[in-house]
Amino acid sequence: MPQRLELLPRARRAVAAAAGLLAAVLLAGCATTPPPAARLGLKLAPQALGESISVQQHLRVERNGRSDELDVALEVDAAHIELVGLALGQRVLSLSYDGKDMKTWRHLMLPAQVKAEDVLEDVQLTLWPAAALRAALPAGWQIEEGAQRRTLSLNGETIMRIEYSAPQRWMGTVVLENLRYKYRLTIESAPAEEGQP
Repeated sequence: MPQRLELLPRARRAVAAAAGLLAAVLLAGCATTPPPAARLGLKLAPQALGESISVQQHLRVERNGRSDELDVALEVDAAHIELVGLALGQRVLSLSYDGKDMKTWRHLMLPAQVKAEDVLEDVQLTLWPAAALRAALPAGWQIEEGAQRRTLSLNGETIMRIEYSAPQRWMGTVVLENLRYKYRLTIESAPAEEGQP
């Protein structure tokens, strides 16, 4: 019985850490008013990825000397996007999107400002082909892609740089640097093992 009571605070700390990570990624929480056009409103169809993938990811966000981590299981096929976020093995966020309808679940301890649409947008900015993103970007936004590097800019100002360690965007290590909100997101991906979510 004492062991079970000891696990509860640990689980709460895990959820709190995941909440901090997601808040850092999605909100880039700062004391000042965020600049305009913080999000692009992207919701690309699953088939626009052009491939089916099933990967396990380890996310690390670094901001203001702090580092937070989260594990993610991501599956995409022509009909669906399924994403599950885990902290110490406990689910803290899930998202399902078929190109029209989005279903989400999140742990009660996640901040209200953490939005599934923002999670989907970050996934798509990182993984979807540049041509598909370019066709969906709002006015003033541009995307450029070179050898294992992607840059997003707004009216000529670089907002985000994404670097890939492998030719396939969903393999190896991806480093997303957000210059506007001053954070770095590192995503380490590997193929999902059989029987894993």
